[in-house]
Amino acid sequence: MKNTLHILSEPLILVDGSSYLFRAYHVPYLQALSTSYGQPTGAITGVLNMIKSLQKSYPAGNIVVIFDAKGKTFRNDMYPEYKANRPPMPDDLRTQIAPLHQIIEAMGLPLLVIEGVEADDVIGTLAHQASELKIETIISTGDKDMAQLVTPHVRLINTMTNVEMDEAGVVEKFGVKPDQIIDYLALMGDKVDNIPGVNKCGPKTAAKWLNEHASLQEVIKNADKVKGKIGEYLREAIEFLPLSYKLATIKLDVELELNVTELKPVSPNDERLIELANKFELKRLLTEIAQKAEISLENESAEKNIGESSKESNQNYQTIFNQEELDIWIERISSSELFAFDTETTSLNYMDAELVGVSFCVKEGEAAYVPFAHDYLDAPEQLERSIVLDALKPILEDQSINKVGQHLKYDKNVLANYGINLQGIAYDTMLESYVLNSVGSKHNMDSLAETYLGKTTIHFEDIAGKGAKQLTFNQIPIEKAAPYAAEDADITLQLHNAIWNKLSQEKELKEVFETIELPLAPVLARMEQFGVLIDSQQLAQQSQDIAMRVLELEKEVYELAGEEFNLGSTKQLQEILFNKMQLPVLKKTPKGAPSTAEEVLQELANSYPLPKLLMEFRGLSKLKNTYTDKLPKMINVRTGRVHTSYHQAIAATGRLSSTDPNLQNIPIRTPEGRRVRQAFIARDNYKIVAADYSQIELRIMAHLSGDKGLLRAFASGKDIHSATASEVFSTPLENVTTEQRRNAKAINFGLIYGMSAFGLSRQLNISRQDAQKYMDVYFERYPSVLSYMENTRELAKEKGYVSTVFGRRLYLPEINASNGMRRKGAERAAINAPMQGTAADIIKKAMLAVDQWIQELPKDEIRMIMQVHDELVFEIAEHKIPEYKAKIVSLMEQAVTLDVPLVVEAGLGENWDEAH
Repeated sequence: MKNTLHILSEPLILVDGSSYLFRAYHVPYLQALSTSYGQPTGAITGVLNMIKSLQKSYPAGNIVVIFDAKGKTFRNDMYPEYKANRPPMPDDLRTQIAPLHQIIEAMGLPLLVIEGVEADDVIGTLAHQASELKIETIISTGDKDMAQLVTPHVRLINTMTNVEMDEAGVVEKFGVKPDQIIDYLALMGDKVDNIPGVNKCGPKTAAKWLNEHASLQEVIKNADKVKGKIGEYLREAIEFLPLSYKLATIKLDVELELNVTELKPVSPNDERLIELANKFELKRLLTEIAQKAEISLENESAEKNIGESSKESNQNYQTIFNQEELDIWIERISSSELFAFDTETTSLNYMDAELVGVSFCVKEGEAAYVPFAHDYLDAPEQLERSIVLDALKPILEDQSINKVGQHLKYDKNVLANYGINLQGIAYDTMLESYVLNSVGSKHNMDSLAETYLGKTTIHFEDIAGKGAKQLTFNQIPIEKAAPYAAEDADITLQLHNAIWNKLSQEKELKEVFETIELPLAPVLARMEQFGVLIDSQQLAQQSQDIAMRVLELEKEVYELAGEEFNLGSTKQLQEILFNKMQLPVLKKTPKGAPSTAEEVLQELANSYPLPKLLMEFRGLSKLKNTYTDKLPKMINVRTGRVHTSYHQAIAATGRLSSTDPNLQNIPIRTPEGRRVRQAFIARDNYKIVAADYSQIELRIMAHLSGDKGLLRAFASGKDIHSATASEVFSTPLENVTTEQRRNAKAINFGLIYGMSAFGLSRQLNISRQDAQKYMDVYFERYPSVLSYMENTRELAKEKGYVSTVFGRRLYLPEINASNGMRRKGAERAAINAPMQGTAADIIKKAMLAVDQWIQELPKDEIRMIMQVHDELVFEIAEHKIPEYKAKIVSLMEQAVTLDVPLVVEAGLGENWDEAH
């Protein structure tokens, strides 16, 4: 007994597993988590994170986890309507309970699930036992009902908000003492649990009555003295308040096989944990097991802390301070078959970044860091940057010496600022991972190391700090910077060996990597380095014009609303639109409030003036903040141009994206959006040429489906939307109206995006029956399209992925999910992803072909300056425009061969808008 009590001398921690299970389930970023085969894992991850947080905060604490059991409890016998309003547990949450229980048990933690009572009652019983023994007890929960259990020895903690609550905290939060909480809950009732209370009695009223009369019984005795309507409600409730009191009371005497002194943790079953972590693809758990149990996951040094990296790594990481050491490494990398290379800089902006040091690795576990620009106080003497770069330049520019890196496009851009043209990029671990599985993990080094090596790397924040006080790399002491930098090169080589082993076994994926993604990186680097010219004065004028229009819109909104309010406040907007103006609620937030999301306001704008004004207000405000105000500030002082960053490893489909600025999101359908595009201009004596693939995804659908009707329409050069309108509406092609063509266009694009009859009816503002009729006729005319869609869905369910024409795989982890909405979303993606992915591959192949041609020309005659969706934008010398424009169209149209002709439309102008 003494031994048991000694174990429990540290806090007893009672975890309300059911409370946190539901709360974790509704966390948006956790909802997206699932295994590659569609098993949801968000709630599992959330609860495990909470338990890990408790273990970290209370390393000697005795954690016991309690869950609700299936079926009814004694409260249902007492009151059959108890919790009758609760919806059934979602399937995708239900499927996570058993795995979670198995993991917790494998962790060695006591797990209690007692039939006939709720988790609250089991927790109450254990807390009561512990309190009598004066054992410090912490109840980890988000449930307010548990406040009734707080005593001098029992307190609550909400791990999701990190807030603790003792007796004083209960009074501060609820306005009553812990021994009044049951009375408080009975007076208010509980709509979620269907416990009747006093109508219109909220927290303030309940607390007021209990502060005046001490208990529920006294409140009832003095009910006649309560005036007004609330007094009538109180007197009406007197009959059932005793029942409400009983329902709100947590049992303190549940019969348990073990009492609180007998519930002990046991050693984790690491073998079982690894089995479960692998089964449910819980990578973080796998890493933690490797660290704590010292289990080797492909490498014995899974655990690594700053300043105390694994001894093996420290022995093989070298910091180079003199010429002799540098010469030795120069010889090693110049004679190696492949070496990993990385730069350390002062900024993530490649145009502003200054080189602080470089690292390289020729063999796993052996790496070196060369610092040359750490300039903090008392920094040791380092080699001069120019000496190091001069020594490295011949190697870095040698095409025959193979390099591997993580996101080498960035390093190539930085080196270009120092007159070095990085060549010989043989591999890139970010791109290898992305091609292998674009949605399998994040593609940054830390995530990849955890995924493929089971290692936790040194994070930049670990050595540089966070927030406003974060150091730039030149300010970081070399004794901290060197292990981090050398590890970057070492891990890069290890990642390449691990990922390439998988990628090279997949012939089509290997080809995508070698013929599309890897050769595209230097093409993008050249575009980024050259940048694009903008008219800052025009944008400044547009900003002023928008600001005036925004003020006008605010006044118009206030007039329609009848009062002034904060247009950026969701809560105030909900009050105005749905309470005051009684507009229909089209969608609700996860918490049940009316949604004011953009798609909701857009739909309301079709029928109501206020949402229409709000949409214009939001659109203009976003345009001003994102582009007209920001773009002039992004002009590089050295080049006088704006330099975006193109990202290859973001979009799951293979599409490029861009940031700082985001060129993909500049509106083209609004006058103000087109006006922003007018600010993208050419140099004197140059013009802008924009070349755009016409209806590329529809052409790809025709190719993939092999539908004879679609193939004929494209082969004959017909307008596909008019051709579809002719078929669907049984109208001769020459008689198709503008309205019919518009509807046909919606059908063409809607169906390839997996749109339902309901969605089509909303878009065209027609009945669902008419929309279904249009779809039926469409598939009658183009039957192979329907067959392709059905076959693709089935193949996706079988394989877990779909492919582009060129073999790029697009994995769909939720294609067999138990959650209907997620599964349907994955099924729609299965139809559309091959088209989007193939379109991405085509534009990339076109960029490669065009860039190869451009490299053979004088640099001052033509530059490829932007890629946006299916469009390439060029800056061309005026005297070369006719020749080069025709060549661009030819190269793009012949970039690939499909069963339908590719058509490219090229425009010319002083600015981007004119050329589009």
